[in-house]
Amino acid sequence: MSGRARTRARGRARHWNIAQAEAPGAAAASPAQQAASPQPRRQPPREEGRVAAPEQPRGAEGGVQPPGGLSLAANLQALSVRPGTPAGIFQDLVVNTREKLRHVRHSKTGSEGSMIELLANHFQVSDTSRMAYKYNIVYKPFIKDRDLREKLLFQHASIFGEYHIFDGNSLLLPRKLQHSNMELISRTKEGGIVKITVCFSRELGTTHPDCIRYYNIFLRRILKLMNLKQIGRNYYNDANTRTFFSSSLETIPGYVTSILPYEQSLTLCSDTCFKLLQSRTVFDVIRKKFARIPRDRYQQEKISQELIGLVVFTRYNNKTHKVAAVNWDLSPRDTFKRSDSSEITFVDYYMQQYNQIITDLNQPLLVSQGKWRRGQRNISPEPILLVPELCYLTGLPDDVEQKPNEMGNLTKLMKQPPEVRKTESENFVRNVNKNLTEQSDLQCWSLSFDTNCLSVLGRVLGGVKVVQRKKSFDVNQELAEWMRESRSTWLLSAKSLNKWVLLYPKEYELQAKALQHNLKRVNDPMGVTGDEGYLQAVDDPNSYISTLQRCVTSQTTMVVCVLPDNEKYRYDAIKKYLCIKCPTPSQCVLAETLEFKKTYMTIITKIAQQMNCKMGGALWKVQTNLRKTMFVGIDCFHDIINRQNSIAGFVASINEELTQWHSQCIFQEPGQEIVNGLNRCLEAALNSWFKNLHYQPNSVVVYRDGVGDGQLQYLLDCEIPQLVSQLNKLKIKLTFIVVKKRINTRFFTKSEEMFKNPPSGTVVDVALTRHEWYDFYIVSQTSKYGTVTPTHYNVIYDTVCLDPDTVQNITYRLCHMYFNFPGAIRVPAPCHYAHKLAYFVGQNIQQAPHNALSNSLYYL
Repeated sequence: MSGRARTRARGRARHWNIAQAEAPGAAAASPAQQAASPQPRRQPPREEGRVAAPEQPRGAEGGVQPPGGLSLAANLQALSVRPGTPAGIFQDLVVNTREKLRHVRHSKTGSEGSMIELLANHFQVSDTSRMAYKYNIVYKPFIKDRDLREKLLFQHASIFGEYHIFDGNSLLLPRKLQHSNMELISRTKEGGIVKITVCFSRELGTTHPDCIRYYNIFLRRILKLMNLKQIGRNYYNDANTRTFFSSSLETIPGYVTSILPYEQSLTLCSDTCFKLLQSRTVFDVIRKKFARIPRDRYQQEKISQELIGLVVFTRYNNKTHKVAAVNWDLSPRDTFKRSDSSEITFVDYYMQQYNQIITDLNQPLLVSQGKWRRGQRNISPEPILLVPELCYLTGLPDDVEQKPNEMGNLTKLMKQPPEVRKTESENFVRNVNKNLTEQSDLQCWSLSFDTNCLSVLGRVLGGVKVVQRKKSFDVNQELAEWMRESRSTWLLSAKSLNKWVLLYPKEYELQAKALQHNLKRVNDPMGVTGDEGYLQAVDDPNSYISTLQRCVTSQTTMVVCVLPDNEKYRYDAIKKYLCIKCPTPSQCVLAETLEFKKTYMTIITKIAQQMNCKMGGALWKVQTNLRKTMFVGIDCFHDIINRQNSIAGFVASINEELTQWHSQCIFQEPGQEIVNGLNRCLEAALNSWFKNLHYQPNSVVVYRDGVGDGQLQYLLDCEIPQLVSQLNKLKIKLTFIVVKKRINTRFFTKSEEMFKNPPSGTVVDVALTRHEWYDFYIVSQTSKYGTVTPTHYNVIYDTVCLDPDTVQNITYRLCHMYFNFPGAIRVPAPCHYAHKLAYFVGQNIQQAPHNALSNSLYYL
């Protein structure tokens, strides 16, 4: 299964009970119209052996952000809110984690490495206004629609004046009103009376988190004045749309923006993105399978499985939705209650509201999960009902592999090189300044943006030495050379391949025997010994489990399964049996993968190395220069569609060479990111360390991935105390580092009058870091195509007292310790192992793996 397919599949799991649903902008449907529960969408299995070239893991891409990436500022409404604090990332801004770290109180910048001049896609913000004034707005009765709230409030525009910023709940003004508290009466279009209470809240300086939030709302107003259309979270220029694949796909360029405070000043971060929209609708997908709407339940389930998890686009209001279910019991003929309690059919609603004609009245309705509303976190969101005929598909068409030339052109467009990305960002900021000058209602706020990219100093860390059993070599930026080095000499720790089993379908006997022969051929140079293995044909594609029950014993060291196709249910069944009922390391590979002649030996080598790792072996190591230290990675998997249990992956090194890892999973409530039970995981990891080395570590370094914006305080309050309580018993020190990959910051370096990607090992710990944090960026990868993406690290707790040079060097070196990729990835290895573990358990086996596998990388 390709990396892109795995990413699309993430979150599509088993089952989600749908409550009441609403049409876009309408009131909830009646209880009689509740949606049916969705059926699981089958996903192809992860194809562990398919590697035409070494497959890049999550975080190992060239750095191009996926189309439709989210801006930090636009995430406000989706994040949890603490009473009395700003929402989202602006809550993080008030958390000062550095003040308690005495060793970096005076300086958090490193000194190692050679200096390098960089430019960043950030632009300084100039604000000459002295103060802004915030007013809280309360509506009685409560008005759900934000646009209606604004219209009702500004029926009294004479009181507030022309200049204002309104976020739906509070109002920011450049001057103070005459009265601190007032009550206003507004009337709706239907004649209803709404009482609005306006209450003075506070004066805001230009760096106050609330003021920063308003600046981002203000920026979005500018983008609308620039005739950019909001699609999802970002703004796009549909005047520059391009089409591909015979006009079946259109690409719309857009911008990801955010205004945030950093060490020296406020900056506007601007990055480019693309939205991919297909000309096909969801109804076209249904009609492709069936000329008429199927009435057979089995056929309906098959269609549902294909649709659940898709992201669709409704052109009538420029919004995106993720399909959570298909309700076959409802159709556009049905009615729902509007906000005024009147009933209307979906057909009439879309005609009256959006002038959209629905032609097929028998089609089912799609169900999309509603959004959590601010202040209503304990109330389940109302799902939204959508008409398939009006929902367009997003992402790539299914037949892209058949058109490699056009796919190449599309990739070239979206993977913008640094020179193009820098120019696009600068042109965008010039247009923003132009609108600020031309629009009189914007001038009162006195904002302006520097039109040149921010200049930043960075440092390039020294090279990393990779060590195998009989040879060591300096990391070369060419991955192909690393791959050759890693397979031409003995592995660091090679496990004997004895008493192993190879299952294959009868029709693929030749491929299976070739695999058996060539595994021996590639294993010998890597120092892997063993027997020829036991080959067993599978009579029927559905009889793998019964065959495994006959062939696999407690003495079996490895099971290899050649699969006839990529059906997810078969892969899941095999993994469940071998991870839960009969704990045995296993490797699955598609039969068609063994037919790629040009890259055949590379594929076989990759399979052999994965098998060795899963049996407890190690490919290589790098020196961290930190003795008696356990490294831990934590990440979570969320089933965001079907609301099944979230899975937290916990992975810890149990030797000083970082070649053996202890793994555990924690099952949590759906959507829960903050992990409970870390003390038990850490205790088990420490026990494994002690059994392995017979002494305890002096320190533990945790890399925490997957944390959403605005959750730093939750980590300090909930997760870190769990770890500290366990470590204090043994007098072990702790360093806790938050890892962020989803950032829009990009760095460029000038070379021969052109701007290029910074070299691997580039560190930035000035200018674009925050004074309140012990944070830094690392560019750990190289990329020939597109613009490389740095990773942001924030040390929020540190009793080990790691100095900046030490923590930066360790972090960079750990990016070279992921055994499934011969190169550096975007995050430290324990982070990515934790992600792989959580994803594998959540997506494939949905149960706790057997303890016998806890000290092996069985999930690679």
